[in-house]
Amino acid sequence: MEVEFTQHAEDILDERRLEREWVLRAIERPERSEEPEEGTRHFLLRIPERQGRVLRVVVNTTVEPWRVVTAFFDRKMKGMVP
Repeated sequence: MEVEFTQHAEDILDERRLEREWVLRAIERPERSEEPEEGTRHFLLRIPERQGRVLRVVVNTTVEPWRVVTAFFDRKMKGMVP
């Protein structure tokens, strides 16, 4: 799947030391996804390389290719993703 990253997302990956591969893995094979508002989808995936912390990736799905807006480890989801 082809996606592009906003400048904000690129900056966040560097700042939070997130691997691009983790973001792509979350989008391609999420353990959970949510659509909290029209036009965005959140993809959640536990990252074994980070002790199973849950990565949340926010994607704008109204454009082609999809655009990664931001990504972060979601502390509220600890233990919530199967």
